[in-house]
Amino acid sequence: MGLLSSILASQGGNIIGQISSKFGLDSSTAESAVRSLIPAISQGIQKNTSDKAGLESLISALVTGNHQNYLNDPDSVSNPATTTDGNSILGHILGSKEESRHVAADAAASSGVSDSTLKKLLPILASVTMGIISKESSSLSENNLDIGGLLNTLISSDDDNSGSQGLLGLAKKLF
Repeated sequence: MGLLSSILASQGGNIIGQISSKFGLDSSTAESAVRSLIPAISQGIQKNTSDKAGLESLISALVTGNHQNYLNDPDSVSNPATTTDGNSILGHILGSKEESRHVAADAAASSGVSDSTLKKLLPILASVTMGIISKESSSLSENNLDIGGLLNTLISSDDDNSGSQGLLGLAKKLF
């Protein structure tokens, strides 16, 4: 399942309803807003994890964070802590507030949703995305891998890259 499908299915498929309610959008417009932001989040994560330092930073965030709560708790969309965490996540994957503003402006042009609304939605989606990555990668830790083994598994891949394991394989599956 891809990232967009995973987000749309999160919170028992009610994430769009939560976003609609929080931002005063109808469900079709809320879904359009989500669809317009996901490519930038995906590209930011891919770019950030393309080197060892970025990948290690993501692993550290997954190990220390409690990101799966964003998937399990319907109230997380309205929780200010979700936005705070999401802004921190965006700082890592997009690099700056200016880039986040640029992403929101581009998404506004394609979705018909105001860039001010999209700027507020972007950190929530970043938090939910980390929840999805955390959930998908939790099977690695359930297999009793230590952090060194986890890191080796996450960055290893087959010679032809078609059967990547760990987080790289997860990235291919989600993005």
